[in-house]
Amino acid sequence: MSFFAELWAFMRHRKKFWLLPILIMMVLLGGLIVFSQGSAVAPFIYTLF
Repeated sequence: MSFFAELWAFMRHRKKFWLLPILIMMVLLGGLIVFSQGSAVAPFIYTLF
């Protein structure tokens, strides 16, 4: 959790709020990849891309 607190402090101090949507999308896509590895939903997710 300290990593996220430090990252938030960096973005707030340096006014780098444009990084937030990029980081959110990276986390969401990473979660989608992890979720789809061993599930029955995988063939349907692969058709989206």
